[in-house]
Amino acid sequence: MHKPLAYHIDEAAKVSGIGRSKIYEAVGEGALKAVKCGRRTLIKTEDLEAFIASLPALVTGRAA
Repeated sequence: MHKPLAYHIDEAAKVSGIGRSKIYEAVGEGALKAVKCGRRTLIKTEDLEAFIASLPALVTGRAA
């Protein structure tokens, strides 16, 4: 199975586990790149992967 070149917003949310609203928010803030094809907003696969990689790591526990 091949990896898609891009996802529409609903697909990007599904494959990433990030909600649609958060995807739109990240695009609006410029943190996640998007492209337009007609009326459809697309997220390139490499841009979605880069966005997820840029998210901060979860730090658990309390500092001593």
